[in-house]
Order: sequence, then structure tokens, then C-alpha cells
Amino acid sequence: MGKIISEGKVDLIVKKLKSQGRKLVLAGGCFDVLHPGHIIFLEKAKNAGDVLFVLLESDQKIKLLKGLSRPVHPQKERARVLSAINFVDYVVLLPFMERQSHYDDLVKKIMPDIIAATFASDDNNHRKRAADLSGAKLVFVTKMIGDHSTTKILTHNKVIC
Repeated sequence: MGKIISEGKVDLIVKKLKSQGRKLVLAGGCFDVLHPGHIIFLEKAKNAGDVLFVLLESDQKIKLLKGLSRPVHPQKERARVLSAINFVDYVVLLPFMERQSHYDDLVKKIMPDIIAATFASDDNNHRKRAADLSGAKLVFVTKMIGDHSTTKILTHNKVIC
């Protein structure tokens, strides 16, 4: 089994890892145009435990969150790039999730030990709730790194009209 997995494969992998006593870390996002801030965040997330799961948002969800010109890269391409990073252990392809309860159900399946976040993230309330639901510890692994932002990169390079 490869590093890129569907939501349906999570149970089997988590069961095996938990039986080995491995410490699971959960991170998530769009990861549309990978930049140094993403890499530093993911590396620090991995350092918080043994196995790093990255939940990768669907194209449809990104369009809702970021606008119709996004994502730049489709989910499968974003997953391939993330899976090439040696400290990313699993990339979970998220289907379009309309309700927060869908995310909650997946987090409960994974039952991570750590949920990784950045200090400046505007969606940490969701991560705090997910940590409470799963018994995980919310760990702020890094602050925002420099002035890195996919939206700023695309705007600066005039990719977004």
C-alpha cells in the first residue's frame, strides 16, 4: 500500500500503527502551491510524533474556501507532491465534506495523539474541537513562517485575475 490513501483505508493502517505503539500526528490543509512555510510546518508536525497523516482537501472544498480559480493543482497532483516528501507518511485524499461532522468522524477513526497546527491559523477552533473529540493533544508546531502564503504567491505572480 502506498502513501496516498483514501478515507476508507485509514482504519486498517491506524489499527496496525496503534498496535505497534506508534504516536500518530494529524495535519491537514489544501497544500495547493507548496512553499517553504508548508514544508517547515509538515516537518515540525512529523517531529511531534512517529507517523504523520496529512488530510488533503478536495478540489471542490478548495473552490469554496479560496475561490473559483483554485486549486491550481488537482487533488491527485497535490497528493503526489506531498507523498514525495520523506517525512510525510500518509496523504489521505478527502472527499468533498459539506459538514463538520464528516471531519469529526474521520478524526475519530484516526484517533491521533497529536493534531498539528500553526499559531496564526484562522481555523484552530476546528482543530481544538477535533482534539477534544479524539483525545488528542493540540500542538502548535510553528508560527507562520515569514510571509509565505499560496494566495500571496499567486497574487504577486499575477496568476489570479
